[in-house]
Amino acid sequence: MSGIPGQRRRGRAEGRHGAHGSKRGSGTDSSGTSSPAGEEPAGDLTEVSGASGESGVPDASGGTEPLVTVGRAESRRASRRGVRGSHGSRDEKRVNSSALRGAMAVVASAVVAVGGVTGVVSATSGEGERSTAIPDVTRTPVVPPLPAVPSPSATTPSPSPSASATKKAEKKPPKKAEPPRSQSSAVSGSLYLHPESQVLDWVRSNRGDPRQQLIQSRIAAQPAAVWFAEYNPGTITSRVRAVTSGAAAAGRVPVVVPYAIPERDCGGASQGGAPSFGAYDSWIAKFAAGLGKGDVIVILEPDSIAQTDCLDDGQRANRFGALSRAGKAIKAANPNARVYFDAGHSGWHAPSKMAGFLRQADAATSSDGIFTNVSNFHRTADEVAYARRVLSALGGPSSLGAVIDTSRNGNGAPAAGQWCDPSGRALGRPPTTKTGESRIDAYLWVKLPGESDGCKGAAGSFTPDYAVELARG
Repeated sequence: MSGIPGQRRRGRAEGRHGAHGSKRGSGTDSSGTSSPAGEEPAGDLTEVSGASGESGVPDASGGTEPLVTVGRAESRRASRRGVRGSHGSRDEKRVNSSALRGAMAVVASAVVAVGGVTGVVSATSGEGERSTAIPDVTRTPVVPPLPAVPSPSATTPSPSPSASATKKAEKKPPKKAEPPRSQSSAVSGSLYLHPESQVLDWVRSNRGDPRQQLIQSRIAAQPAAVWFAEYNPGTITSRVRAVTSGAAAAGRVPVVVPYAIPERDCGGASQGGAPSFGAYDSWIAKFAAGLGKGDVIVILEPDSIAQTDCLDDGQRANRFGALSRAGKAIKAANPNARVYFDAGHSGWHAPSKMAGFLRQADAATSSDGIFTNVSNFHRTADEVAYARRVLSALGGPSSLGAVIDTSRNGNGAPAAGQWCDPSGRALGRPPTTKTGESRIDAYLWVKLPGESDGCKGAAGSFTPDYAVELARG
């Protein structure tokens, strides 16, 4: 994986690299969905931030640009959002002409009032809205893409997801029959859409491209994680602060991914990181200093725990010690930060083995829980069940939860051994902190859809044809 999602190292077909695409899809500071068959969109639909079927994509200056929603003919899905009107019931009693004229005047007044309210909603909502200006900062530098080979998947196909409880949108009578719900209608109203990412750059630069509207409405409009994959002790604090301060100004919660653990990727395609654990301790402290005091979700070092079979006992102990210190340093710097430790995914380690690794990293006391499926494709229902088993085996406070990367898991995992931009995949559930599932704190887009694993484009680069394939499912 990488600060810019790219292909992760290759490995044994039945081990770590079965069906897990690239980890991250954009630069250090980068910031996206269709409903799979059998998968119901999760989250409280009251989180929809757009109105009148539109949402905004932030431009480079923090402003917004209108999004065009995509109809069934283009995405085979229902439109992302719809404005629901209100209609009073008809009075079927006969009235004289004077009473009729009075009733018509009342109805006209009601229509004017409803129109006024709708105008307010349209003006004050939208995923890309910036009601409060983002601090005046220079454009965040983009780190060159790092390859990120996916983790292994199970050798057998993932079962179809079981039905799970989801929250229903609260209905406000009277109203018309609501349009069919789709994945893209549940854009989170609380997670932060960072205005700098490869997909947003592509959307702004390709307004005449026939793929632009689909990519814009299904991927670019979604809040995604921002990766920090470069070992840059001199600038890391300011770069993190540029993201977190922008999120605070917008009243949103950012998702950030520090990715600089020493011996990263066990020397594979995404190798790199800090030169020593002492250097890493200093780097992570400076990373934490940029988090501010507001709410923030930290996805701490993807693969750092699940991918330790390549390390000897001493190396593993050093790795786990560094992660424990990192979790504590982040919580000390910002008590409102929610820190999650790596737990691989449902097609990799058994829950008991994963819990044993997490226990050695002091996850029960140094974190708020675990994350799973980063850059992978396993179905949400499988990951929910797996995460709960890991948490149960881990022990610790009942407040420990899990977050799941749903960015590319709409159609489940491909055949074993296929990890590099596998065909037939689809966008998963949209990002939200309202999952309706116990102990599942959020569905996130940690890996930005459309950023290649290295087969359909350069590793870590945004590849529009791949993005369209995922959007269409």
